[in-house]
Amino acid sequence: MQDNTLRAMPVIIGSIQLPDFPLLLAPMEDVSDPPFRFVCKQQGADLMYSEFISSEGLIRDAIKSKQKLDFSEFERPFGIQMFGGDEESLALSAKIIDAVQPDLVDINFGCPVKKVVCKGAGAAVLKDVDLMIRLTEAVVRSTHLPVTVKTRLGWDEHSKNIEDVAERLQDVGVQALTIHGRTRAQLYKGEADWSLIARVKNNPRIRIPVFGNGDINHPQKALEYKNKYGVDGIMIGRAAIGYPWIFREVKHFLNSGQLLPPPALDERLAICRTHLQKSVEWKGPVLGILEMRRHYANYLKGLPHIKEFRMQLVTAKTPSEVESIFDHIAEKFTGAAEPIYDKPAPLTA
Repeated sequence: MQDNTLRAMPVIIGSIQLPDFPLLLAPMEDVSDPPFRFVCKQQGADLMYSEFISSEGLIRDAIKSKQKLDFSEFERPFGIQMFGGDEESLALSAKIIDAVQPDLVDINFGCPVKKVVCKGAGAAVLKDVDLMIRLTEAVVRSTHLPVTVKTRLGWDEHSKNIEDVAERLQDVGVQALTIHGRTRAQLYKGEADWSLIARVKNNPRIRIPVFGNGDINHPQKALEYKNKYGVDGIMIGRAAIGYPWIFREVKHFLNSGQLLPPPALDERLAICRTHLQKSVEWKGPVLGILEMRRHYANYLKGLPHIKEFRMQLVTAKTPSEVESIFDHIAEKFTGAAEPIYDKPAPLTA
C-alpha cells in the first residue's frame, strides 16, 4: 500500500474545498441531528451530513423527513443524504433538497437495516448495480449540487463488486465516494475490510476522493489506516456518539503524533449542557429531553459510581432537572482526584 504521510493537499468535491485528510461525521439515523452535529463541528468534524432521508417521505411532505432538512450555516460544508429505490422519486427529492441549498447531495446505497432494504433501498441496491447507476444518474441530472455516494463492499461475501461500482458511479458524475468496509450481510459484525477500499483508491481510473468508513474509534487507528490504505479521508460514526472529542483527538494525533488526554469532567459536562440546550431549542422541551437520553451514558462513561446519576438523567423530565443533576455530578467530584475515563480502544474485531 502507498504511504501518504507527506501529502498535504486539499480534498475537492465539486466547489467544496476540504482540508488535507478530512474527517467526516457519518449520517446516523436518530443520532445525526442538528444538536449532535453542532458539538461534533465544535470539536473538528470537517464535513457532516443529515440523517438519511427517505425520498418517498420527502415527496409526501412527511414532517419527520422535512425536519431532517434543517441545518445551520455553522455546519457548512454540509450534505443532505437520501435513500430510495425509484428513479423518479430520487430525482424529485433532489430538486426539493436543492431548494434548501446544502453543499452536496449524498445517496445512501449502504444502509443494511431491514426496514430500508425491504423497500429496495439502501444496501438492497447493491444486488442490482445497473439499477444503482440509473438511480444515481437520475439524481445527478436533477441537481446542480455535487452528488456523492455512500455504500458498502457488496451485498455479501460472494458479491464484493465495489471496484466496478466505483468506476461506474464516477462515470455517471459522482464526485466523491465513501465506502464502509463491510458487506450488507455482515451488518456491523466482524472487522471492516479496508483492503478493498484501498484497491478502489489505488485504481488508476478513479479520480474522485475516496473516504473510508468502519471501525475508526481511536486516533492511532486513524493514522495507521491513513498510511496503510491511502484513502483521502475517513468517516467516523459510532465512535462519536457521546464522544465528539474523537475528531479533535484524531486531528491532534495526525498532526503531532501525540495523544491528547481525555476531556476532563468540567468539559464533558459543558459539552453535554450545550448538546442539551441545542436539543431543547430544536425539538422542544419534551422531545429534546427524551432524545438526549441516548447520549448520557457515553458522555459520562468511565466516571466512577455514575450509575445512580445516569438513572436520574434518563428519568428527568425538564431541562432544569437535568441541569440540576449535572450540578450534583460536578459537586460530587469537586476537590476529588480527576476521574480516569475509559478511552476508546482500537477495535480488533
